[in-house]
Amino acid sequence: MKIWTSEYTFNHPWETVAQAAWRKYPNPMNPAVLGTDVVDRKVIDGNLHTHRLVSSKWGLPKWVQTLIGPANICYASEHSIVNPKTKSMTLKTTNVTFGKFVAVDELVKYEPHPEEAGKTLLKQEAVITVQGVPLNSYMEDLLTSTIMLNANKGRQAIEWVIDKINTDVMEIKANAADGLKRSIGGITSHARKSVDEFSTAAKISFSSTSTKIPEV
Repeated sequence: MKIWTSEYTFNHPWETVAQAAWRKYPNPMNPAVLGTDVVDRKVIDGNLHTHRLVSSKWGLPKWVQTLIGPANICYASEHSIVNPKTKSMTLKTTNVTFGKFVAVDELVKYEPHPEEAGKTLLKQEAVITVQGVPLNSYMEDLLTSTIMLNANKGRQAIEWVIDKINTDVMEIKANAADGLKRSIGGITSHARKSVDEFSTAAKISFSSTSTKIPEV
């Protein structure tokens, strides 16, 4: 059995990081993760509970596949809890594929940094166990290295999503401002045209009235 732990600090508030974590897949940083499917979602005591099925490619060497079996797509079961009051997002993931020989239990938690305001602390832990096949210790090391690599890609993916969200927000604001400017311009032009038309009509009416006044 191998245990891997890690901590990382995002320079973004918890709300931003939590939103990005939901939108993390798919991403160009870690194309091995193909996608996620929501199996169940419900709110209990104000907390959001979600069960998702994560599909990915492990990319195991052929000699490993000869020991535990081939699989083009691997599946994992993910259970998450989001507590908006305490600002905590916890995800527990366990592999379904190769479960007879390999057990990979991951725990990921996002919470506000206890010492630095406006930042988010990410805590990760993975327990890898391989049994019933030769070279189990070597395979555990191999899977641990893969998890470390994917964890780094996952952090990059969250930063990528946050940048994308910020870009989308800026575009929406710019489009809204441009639309408002065009609307104001149209209203102003219409008002100016209406004033001009009213002035012209008033002049014509006044001129017509003046010619009808009898001389004293």
